[in-house]
Amino acid sequence: MQRIAPVVRRVVIVDSNPAAARLLSDLLKGFGAREIAVESDEAKVIDLCREMEPGLILTERAGPRLDGEGLVRRIRRSSLSCRRAPIVMVTAEATATSIKGARDAGVHEFLRKPFTSGDLQRRIENLATKPRDWVEAVGYVGPDRRRFNSTDYAGPGKRKADKPASGAEAALAVKDQAMRILASALTQFDTDPMQAFRAIKQQAETLKALAVKTGDASLAIAAAGLETHLTSGGAPTKASLTDPINAVLALASPESLSRAG
Repeated sequence: MQRIAPVVRRVVIVDSNPAAARLLSDLLKGFGAREIAVESDEAKVIDLCREMEPGLILTERAGPRLDGEGLVRRIRRSSLSCRRAPIVMVTAEATATSIKGARDAGVHEFLRKPFTSGDLQRRIENLATKPRDWVEAVGYVGPDRRRFNSTDYAGPGKRKADKPASGAEAALAVKDQAMRILASALTQFDTDPMQAFRAIKQQAETLKALAVKTGDASLAIAAAGLETHLTSGGAPTKASLTDPINAVLALASPESLSRAG
């Protein structure tokens, strides 16, 4: 209970079914939740989250005034302080399509109805004890999808990246992903300038920290130059960001850039 207490301190439940929302509320109170707010109208959830700053959000997939996947995307791409808060989709629609849709929208966990208190507790424990890397791209914003925890799959790791990696391999994977996101964000900049800028800024910070950690002076200089350009004032444009981003991308492997998009 001590481990999950910070996650459940303030919770928002989004569900148009009063009985289902009440069940979740009762279970969460048993886990130590102090503040719980329930809303069924997607249009009101953003304001509720802005006011409450929840540490956990649980949402149905669909309702009369709710598109759960759309809501998750709105939260992830918002300026809310809780935009990175764990989100659990709780629904009876546990098809392969709905699970993939929830994952690609940016949820942390998926919980199939009907569920037990133990099922819910295990999901929350995963959130509290197994934090996932954050991905800030243009096409996707949310926790690393490679570690999506769906109980509908119980087999071995489906990707090489699911296997434990050495320190050097992990650093290379971080660099590879950041480079791909940078290249993609520059390409898509005019489509969604605000999110592209956010993605570029996050990758610049990630690469600079990685360069310092690994002693890569060239990468540190290029990433710091991009950071300086981003904070130098004035509205950034694709044209103004092309040169500093390309200076960073020049240090990427051809394989990583070939997978950008």
